[in-house]
Amino acid sequence: MAKRPGAAALAAGALFALCCPAAAAAQVGTEGEALPREVSGGSASWATAGTGLTGRGVSLDVTRPAVRASADRASFPALGGGADPETGAAELELGGAARFEGPASQPLVLAGLRLRLAGDGGALYARSVVDGRARELALAEVAAAGADPVVRATSVTWSGLRASLTAEGAALLSSWSGAEFAAGDGLGVLEVTAGTGESGQSGEAGSAAPEGAGSPQASPSAEAEPQVGVPGKPTVAVARAALTAGAEQTVTGEGFTPGAVVLVAIDGDTRYQAVADARGGIARSFPVYANAFEGEHTVELTVVGGEQGASSVRFGVGAPN
Repeated sequence: MAKRPGAAALAAGALFALCCPAAAAAQVGTEGEALPREVSGGSASWATAGTGLTGRGVSLDVTRPAVRASADRASFPALGGGADPETGAAELELGGAARFEGPASQPLVLAGLRLRLAGDGGALYARSVVDGRARELALAEVAAAGADPVVRATSVTWSGLRASLTAEGAALLSSWSGAEFAAGDGLGVLEVTAGTGESGQSGEAGSAAPEGAGSPQASPSAEAEPQVGVPGKPTVAVARAALTAGAEQTVTGEGFTPGAVVLVAIDGDTRYQAVADARGGIARSFPVYANAFEGEHTVELTVVGGEQGASSVRFGVGAPN
């Protein structure tokens, strides 16, 4: 609980990196040169059927603006980045977050998805809270199936990109689920379309797009869903306005977008994450350290992606009896 020198600055940097994927994804090629085409739309379809995930009881869900097209397929919109149709290189920022559901009591949420392609391979990066800190990791290696990208006037499409876990991706999934994952385990197949035209369209009129890779905004079911908790600022409360050091506190929030990933920071130190339920509510308990200083402390809730502003509440801590 007590603030450590530099802790607030470190936490702020981690929070910024998790909530703002555009800040961490540079539009550069393998030689450090800017990619010639700016990505102006498109999407990435991620299919997980028959992978190491399904064999271990893990399923893929998403948070908006991504949509789940079926039980084992999701579509993430391309928010920006760059591409080189001649070499097949690309760097794409993907909207929404991947949410793995499985044997663990809490889902594993991976935000700030970023796909980097160069030649015959590449990597899928993600951000998550690990050991109380938000950080980016290389989740999976991506290998092309041998087919060159399909180049159109206003888009580029990569098909059959096979993703397999990296060592750190396998360690993250193993730690979260309790199951044994290893580097090289299949994570699914990606179909990617990047819009490169000035109009911002992700493909020529009438051209075929990969199954499930259309824009999420075009999904009738997605548009029909009610937008609970948007755009108002969420409300936050704590279970106990004052307590002693060494006790447990609980923070609750209402008015979030259902499925939103919410970071929980104590005195500016981002330690936990929670996922808003169907009604837009969250609850997270945390220990108040025995050496916490006497006086006022702050707990702040921030939505990953910045769709809703941060909300905070204060509580007092007294000396143990």
